[in-house]
Amino acid sequence: MAIKEYPQDELAAQPIGAWSGETYRRVVGAIRAELAVEDLTQPHWWTLNHVAGRPGAWTRSALIERLSPYDDQDTDFDGVFDDLLNRGWITEDAEGLTLTDAGAAGRLRARTRNRRVHDRVHEGITTADYVTTVNVLRRMVANLGGNGNLPD
Repeated sequence: MAIKEYPQDELAAQPIGAWSGETYRRVVGAIRAELAVEDLTQPHWWTLNHVAGRPGAWTRSALIERLSPYDDQDTDFDGVFDDLLNRGWITEDAEGLTLTDAGAAGRLRARTRNRRVHDRVHEGITTADYVTTVNVLRRMVANLGGNGNLPD
């Protein structure tokens, strides 16, 4: 989609909060819509990725502590974990949570859906411009007292 060109001084005067907020709503809305096709929420997606990355290493409490800062929906994480257990997508023992084959397959389907959103977001944007944008946003977060580093 083509967008109108504006003079640099006019763009520099734009409210970053309005544009970053609108971007957030659109990107997250598109991701959530794609995940909903698989009857998943973003917290389901986060859980599947973390459990896949460190099988058996995440307990419920450790994963809730890790994911809660990203949650803007007051998620019942125990409900998410129970849902994934009931689907047969994860197992749980004293060591922690582990992805099953069904969970790995569901995660791959969700990743394909998220990739579609990622590709749409990147249309018409060079990698260099995308990286510059992320670095500018990271700097703004740090300037306002937040953590501008990438998540571990």
